[in-house]
Amino acid sequence: MNFIQKGIANKIKEGNIKAFEQLFRDLYVPLCAYANKFVDDKDKSEELVQETFYNLWKNRGNLNIRISLKSYLYKSVQNSCLLTIQHEKVKEKYRLHILNSGNTEGEKTPDKLLEEKELNKSIQETMDKLPERCREIFYLNRYEGLKYREIAEKLSISQKTVEANISKALKLLRKNIGNKHRLII
Repeated sequence: MNFIQKGIANKIKEGNIKAFEQLFRDLYVPLCAYANKFVDDKDKSEELVQETFYNLWKNRGNLNIRISLKSYLYKSVQNSCLLTIQHEKVKEKYRLHILNSGNTEGEKTPDKLLEEKELNKSIQETMDKLPERCREIFYLNRYEGLKYREIAEKLSISQKTVEANISKALKLLRKNIGNKHRLII
């Protein structure tokens, strides 16, 4: 790692917000362009890059970069993109499985109907435990399909607040429901 990048990494590790903001300004646009080569979705690319910077700042105390900071960020964005692509493939495979299985509402077994009812009840109970604002943000994202940026604009809050609330909701859902119902959230 060159001397300048090592200095920036150390400043960020110490909590220097100005160094972090400068790094963000310098690399945000090129990282978004790089991410877009993988996911071919401008909004998703921006979301992944913002998440990378968010994680860098959130975990700055544990920052131990052995390569250049720039290379580290590019590799982090690449990994996020590849995970996203993999997740989308799994979702598509599941969607196709459901479409090809031929099951309709009328063909569900009583066990399946009961399991679905219990799952919906568990989801609702978990959602009811969330603070109102968190629940609203999660609903806008998952049920109305709004992107983080759109939610932030609609509610006049920062995108980081949206990310934090969705993360909080997902964590609670995984904790309360994921293990009981073998969900991939």
